[in-house]
Formats: sequence, structure tokens, C-alpha cells
Amino acid sequence: MSTTQPAAIRPEIASSVVTGEFSTNYHDLGAGATVVLLHGSGPGVSAWGNWNKVFPLLEGRYRVLAPDLAGFGYTERVAGAEYNMNLWVTQVVDFLDALGIAKAHLVGNSFGGALALALAVRHPERIDKLVLMGAAGVSFPITYGLDRVWGYEPSPATMRELLEIFTYDHSFITEDLIRSRYESSIQPGFHESFAAMFPEPRQKAVERMAALEPYYRDINNETMIIHGLQDRVVPVANSLRLLDLIPNAQLHVFGKCGHWTQIEHTKEFCQLLTSFFG
Repeated sequence: MSTTQPAAIRPEIASSVVTGEFSTNYHDLGAGATVVLLHGSGPGVSAWGNWNKVFPLLEGRYRVLAPDLAGFGYTERVAGAEYNMNLWVTQVVDFLDALGIAKAHLVGNSFGGALALALAVRHPERIDKLVLMGAAGVSFPITYGLDRVWGYEPSPATMRELLEIFTYDHSFITEDLIRSRYESSIQPGFHESFAAMFPEPRQKAVERMAALEPYYRDINNETMIIHGLQDRVVPVANSLRLLDLIPNAQLHVFGKCGHWTQIEHTKEFCQLLTSFFG
């Protein structure tokens, strides 16, 4: 059973559905073939913060679902929860079950890409086509950018630094964006759950997300891999590695683009998706 919150409260808060032991906050727009969007792991992130620019470009053709993953955004936080890939995989499967969705296209951004890969390995029957954008999920030496993101200590100055790391074109970084993302990062319980996910040494978190790498050659889903050439958080070499591993994959690299392809090249990103999904 799902409920809807008034959008006037906060645009990040939308509908709610029970997924296992907690309720998941999610956005549900449009109609047609289902596309599920999985957000990344930046501080203060939510499905809305990650995907709101693509919503209006996709909802005219698809049913777009974007959940806040456990420990992020406005999904219910459970005391003592262990944030790991098993929890997130189970949440997404429970989410699909709760909404009566047998199969969906899946788009994963960064950490969400690692989750999408785990779902493709463990529940291939639930996924139609797969899109990986700036995806983690393979082993690599942690970058300075990712270490700074996961080691975030809340302050407006630090949030500005992280947004500069995320983007190639810093004109996207407005005072409103800095304030919004900083305020989101300090909502009650938000930083506590975020800090618990990625303790030092943070290389271990990279390796945990890459635990299923030996099985990627068994992924038979049609897969589109997208990356920004100037990504300072997840190296573009990750996507070259995924292109080599996944049999039915293609790769699109955006020049003059950092980690936020969906924000720096929104229109082109959505055109790729609609062309790929059909």
C-alpha cells in the first residue's frame, strides 16, 4: 500500500510504500514501460536531487520510478540497520513487488550503478534493459574525489568543494544548489546514516561494491554504459572495464563532462535513454 505526501512540504518527498521492514519514499511519474532510476551516494542525495532534471523529459514516454535507497533521502531509517548491497538489492526487489512490477528497465548512477549490476547478477529476470552511468561496481584505487565525497563532514564550504568535484562545468553550481544540498545533508539522521556507510579505509567500500565483478560476464541484458570523460569521482576506465566484461554492452562517453552526466548533459542523456529503451 502506498501513500502520497503533499509536494508542497518538500519536492523530495513524494509517495511511500512498505518495503520489508521500512517504508521507501519514491517518485512515480508518467505511464508506459517502467524505468527505475537508482541514485548515487553523495551527501544529501535523494532520488529527487539526482533525477529531477530528467523527470520531465522521460515521463511523457515511460512510467518513471525513482526510490530513495535505504539510508538516503526520505526513506525510513531503521535503528541499527547495516547498509550493504544485500539490503539495497532486497529493497529494490521488495519495491518492485510492492508496486506489482515484474520487470523494468534499470538506470544506475555511480553507487546506483553498482547496485544495478548486483541486481542484474542476482535477479536478471526482473530487469529488461540496463543503463550504467558513471558506475562503480569494479575494483579501482579510490580517487581523491570519491574519498572526499564519502568522507564528507557537513559545511557549506565542503559542499561547494564536492559540487566542483562532481561537475566539469562549474556554472551548474549555484548558491541555491549549494544551500539545498547542504541543508539536505544535515536533516535529522541523514549524516549519521551516510557516515556509517563509508568508514575509513574507504577503499574497502569500493571493493565491497565490486564483489560480484567475476559474474558480470554472465549478464545477458542489453546494456548501455555512459560516462563523463572528466569524471573525477569514478574513473572512465571503470566503464571501459564494464564494456569488456558485459557481453551485450555499448559505451557512450561525454566530453566536457564530470560525474553528473544527467545534470551537465540532461537532454542528450535522456535522448540516449529513449533511443535505447525504444
